[in-house]
Amino acid sequence: MASKGTRRPPLVADRRNTVTRASSGGRDSGRGRSGGGGGRKPPKRAPKKGNFLTRFIGGLFRWTFRLIWGVFWRVTAVGITVMAVATLYFYSTLPENVNELLDGRARGSVTMRDADGEVFAWRGETFGGYTHASEVSEHLRNAVVASEDRRFYWHFGVSPRGIAGAIANNIAAGRGAFRGSGGSTITQQVAKLLCLGREFDPDQWETEADYEADCREGTVWRKIQELPYAFALELHYSKDDILSIYLNRAFLGAGARGFEAASERYFGHSASELDAPEAAMLAGLLPAPSYYAPTRNLQRAQDRAATVLGLMHDQGYLTDAAFAEARANPATLHGAADSHVGGFFADWVMNTGPAYLTRDTTEDVMIQTTLDPRIQRAAEEAVRTVFADRVREGSTAEAAVVVMSADGAVRGMVGGRSYTVGGFNRATMAERQTGSAFKPFVYALAMDDGYMPYDLVEDAPLTINVPGSGPWTPRNYTNNFLGMMTLAEALARSQNIPAVRISEAMGRERVRRAANAFGLASDLAEGPALALGASEATLINMTAAYAGILNGGSAVRPYGFTSLTLAGETTPLMTIGSGIGERVISEEAAERLVWMMSQVIDADYGTGRRARLPDGRQAAGKTGTTTSARDAWFVGFTADYVVGVWMGNDDNSPLTGVSGGGLPAEIWRETMVRVNQGMPLHPLPMLVPQAPALEPPSTRGTPGGSTGGGGNLGDAVMGILNGILGN
Repeated sequence: MASKGTRRPPLVADRRNTVTRASSGGRDSGRGRSGGGGGRKPPKRAPKKGNFLTRFIGGLFRWTFRLIWGVFWRVTAVGITVMAVATLYFYSTLPENVNELLDGRARGSVTMRDADGEVFAWRGETFGGYTHASEVSEHLRNAVVASEDRRFYWHFGVSPRGIAGAIANNIAAGRGAFRGSGGSTITQQVAKLLCLGREFDPDQWETEADYEADCREGTVWRKIQELPYAFALELHYSKDDILSIYLNRAFLGAGARGFEAASERYFGHSASELDAPEAAMLAGLLPAPSYYAPTRNLQRAQDRAATVLGLMHDQGYLTDAAFAEARANPATLHGAADSHVGGFFADWVMNTGPAYLTRDTTEDVMIQTTLDPRIQRAAEEAVRTVFADRVREGSTAEAAVVVMSADGAVRGMVGGRSYTVGGFNRATMAERQTGSAFKPFVYALAMDDGYMPYDLVEDAPLTINVPGSGPWTPRNYTNNFLGMMTLAEALARSQNIPAVRISEAMGRERVRRAANAFGLASDLAEGPALALGASEATLINMTAAYAGILNGGSAVRPYGFTSLTLAGETTPLMTIGSGIGERVISEEAAERLVWMMSQVIDADYGTGRRARLPDGRQAAGKTGTTTSARDAWFVGFTADYVVGVWMGNDDNSPLTGVSGGGLPAEIWRETMVRVNQGMPLHPLPMLVPQAPALEPPSTRGTPGGSTGGGGNLGDAVMGILNGILGN
């Protein structure tokens, strides 16, 4: 029991004095002991080392390091996050089927085959079709990896070692660190080829070339953008899929997109059949396709291929023996690859075919053409031979040749002495005055009106009053007059005044309509000079018009292909069987005219004697020379082919010592000799008229009556002209 009035004191902790522990490690001696000294004494601080300046610099360094490190890891974290987000975004945009990425061309291509079925020309960017990396030659896979990305199978889209090495090389070469070699992996190059997934948009880029230039931009920012796309590719596809995209989309020069197309273009076989030298040559094109293209410089391409072979050997893809054999037997081109045979013809086909299947095609089109490679080579050799042997060195004169069948099928074409892709084609683009080569169409109308080759016409001075222009007096090429002569002789001698008399007798408008119907559709002269070829025409149209005479008097439309088919299909989208159109003159009239034109070559006084063919092969044609010899023509035919030849200067300056019966006739003859070599002799489709009882032309006296059923054309012409002249 507690005592009344007594209280227990509060429970409180004892106050203890803090004593320092002895250096010997003894116990605290004051524990539990009350005292009046107060709290624990603070420990003594170590003395500061160095002076104020060194302490300040050290502190500043530590603060700066902590700041940089803080910024670095935060920026790195943000960068990794952004890279991850961008990678996931690009990953989501990639298609499941890799085949959707193999052909990214906005336009298609055109492949042309000659009459023998062999490919001779390509236009646009040819694509060989989808080819997986597992399907191509092992040599090709090895060559591409060895030369472009030796660590391709080990990295994850980006090679830091490759980038560092490229930067060092660029700096050593005096370039900027990010200019020149970029150290890009194959995956990064695929990202560039895919343009980071952006499709061609004509509203953003004027041309496909602008689009591709933008895709190939080499700025640092673009390279940074390529990184997440490369990571996305690696996440989404296998290495073989990525390599497949590269093998199909890479541009390899000469219009070839992808290794399959390039293999066909340069070597004439599939990429699955490439041997080591061929694979090395194709892989060697990747850094600079146009520069290393073997069609441009085969030796340079072979030297580059040797470098690639060395890389393949160093990386173990080729044994010592295989390497030595490949170096000793460099790749060469197949026949069509290193030849521009038919280049002018191919350009013409591209311009005359439907645009949606040729120039603007979005599909790959196969065109079966009418080109005969043997005839094409014959025409090219003829031009080279004549210019080498009979034209003075340094001459700027040009020549064009067209070889055609009677139905308008073009078998060969030379548009100039040298060819460049898309260059000026004088056979189809140059409209030049035709001169006397126009005269057969004047005589064609006379024959169709019933006149005969031995009907007479007068070769005498003539003046015609042209309303609005005054009197017009034609002259003959020789400036002489031969009096009365037959129509056949007038054409063979190419006398101008008889041609004008006949044209006036037939009616200029009728002559113009007949020439138009034969295919000379340009604006023809309206005055009396129409008969002398004052109008202009292209060589191909003149040749087609002469084909109309050969085929019996029907109009001809020249054509260069027989079918257009989409690649991989068997049914043509379009076919052409013949170019023959409506009849212009009767078959009998055409056959009489053919005989008259044969006299241009066969008669001793014919202007085309130098075109006469050996072995008795029948031929017919007509010379043509314009004012001041600015243009010289010879157009003619045998029973099998029509050949047109034009010669002149591009600037329309006069030729020196050239007429239609000279060099053009010789080019025509050289072409025809080659074209008809080994072919049987076929007679011309002509009606040989019964010769009248007249004195030879050299001793002609007073003209007699006509033996033809059409009456005396000389009388008819004189009657009409008397009315025109008011005599």
